[in-house]
Amino acid sequence: MTIILTNDDGIDAPGIRVLLEAVKNYETIIAAPKDHQSGCGHQVTTNRSISLYPRSEGEYAIAGTPADCTRIALTHICPNPKFVLSGINAGGNLGVDVYISGTVAAVREAAMLGVPGVAISHYRKGKLDYNWVAAKEMTVRVLDNLLSRAWEVGTFWNVNLPHFQSGEPEPEIIFCQACSKPLPVNYRVEGNDFYYQGDYSKRDRTSGSDVDVCFSGNIAVTQLRV
Repeated sequence: MTIILTNDDGIDAPGIRVLLEAVKNYETIIAAPKDHQSGCGHQVTTNRSISLYPRSEGEYAIAGTPADCTRIALTHICPNPKFVLSGINAGGNLGVDVYISGTVAAVREAAMLGVPGVAISHYRKGKLDYNWVAAKEMTVRVLDNLLSRAWEVGTFWNVNLPHFQSGEPEPEIIFCQACSKPLPVNYRVEGNDFYYQGDYSKRDRTSGSDVDVCFSGNIAVTQLRV
């Protein structure tokens, strides 16, 4: 079974290497952005060329967005993969984040092209270091579940891993709905310049939603639709 791996943090980001380790028992192809593309949403490139840089057999850096990477991977690199996996993103992609996230856009594009996908993100508490070891272990557990499921055409999965710390209970996998509450919007204004200062950790959350589940220390899994 061939799996395409991509992300929006760039091909050299630690998260995609952790994801590669999590699926080491599968045949994989990496087709990820050459540069950091976080927050680009579902942007695609149609007004210029998109350069592809082969790094090795089965690994390609692409000078485009995550959605571009999925398009090129599915049309020219590996037309018949079983899944597209995107991540592991450094930072959560919860609730309405999915409209901003390039990580999520990569698997939304896959679903649009008829291939199932899973986006995976690692929520971080404050300015603490990411726990990539725990993220790998949680990703293996989640993918064992999701990759064995029958795929409903036009859907894709969005997974948010909690920031696990030593001594905490083992996170549960909880299937839930995406929170529809808005992100915090606040700016510091200096003359005509606006500097975003929204506090992600203080966002409103609906009880039982993906934001609530992840912030409470569990693995939030939502099924989204094109």
